Amino acid sequence: MRRASAKHMKSGARRHHKTSQAPHKKGTSMEGSDESRASILDIRSLRQQVYEYLRGKIQAGSLVPGSFINLNEISQQLGISKTPLRDAIIQMECEGFVTILPRRGVLIKRLSLEEIRNILEIVGALESTVVRSVSDRLMPDHLDRMQQLNKDMRVCIQQNPSGTFDTQYYQLNLAFHNVFLDLSTNMDLKQMLMIMKQRLYDFPRLNYIKEWEWINCDEHDRFIQFLRDGQKDDAARLWRINHWGFECHEKYIREFYAQGEQKIQHDLELLK
Repeated sequence: MRRASAKHMKSGARRHHKTSQAPHKKGTSMEGSDESRASILDIRSLRQQVYEYLRGKIQAGSLVPGSFINLNEISQQLGISKTPLRDAIIQMECEGFVTILPRRGVLIKRLSLEEIRNILEIVGALESTVVRSVSDRLMPDHLDRMQQLNKDMRVCIQQNPSGTFDTQYYQLNLAFHNVFLDLSTNMDLKQMLMIMKQRLYDFPRLNYIKEWEWINCDEHDRFIQFLRDGQKDDAARLWRINHWGFECHEKYIREFYAQGEQKIQHDLELLK
């Protein structure tokens, strides 16, 4: 995910909010900060750039679940008016990342175990639906690609004895799922999937539970074999009930998210 630079957000604000945004004087600290964050100009809307900036801050741990977003501070940091910032916040609330509390502010949501259960159920249902709908378009080349990605994931696990977060493993796992998801023409379904997965994954990265990841790779192999054998219903059932099933992985899910809660609580204490 590319992060929007403050410089170009500021530039966009001048175009969209000329009456509400006064230019900074030369030599101010904001201008220097802009220079240090300069990047290639992109053509996304200012709201979308602010949205991705805020999500990136959550992912990096700079904005902590359970804490409030300081809108004045963010507005000053980016050199923009509050209009695109509010628009981005509204989008984040609609997607479940934050809660807007009247007269209190914008609260970054902490996922409860029940919400995690619900999200896993939704993702499992959606992805298994895609499996059934695209099975006739899954060619041997697609399955070979998935097999290679899964082998590369196993290598990552073997080469990471400490179990610390591995960006390469994470990207390989996403790529595995995208081999069959990319064959779907249902853009609304894929948009829903993307948001659901972001709610699970777009938070500070935790250590992996290696035993869980080995199980994940084993399920990938079984999934591929079902598809090679033309057993799309068995593949879809495995994906919905086992791969994304809360009950099948409850032990690891509770352990993984308990780690997350400990880190969030620690970060919240530092903010006091």
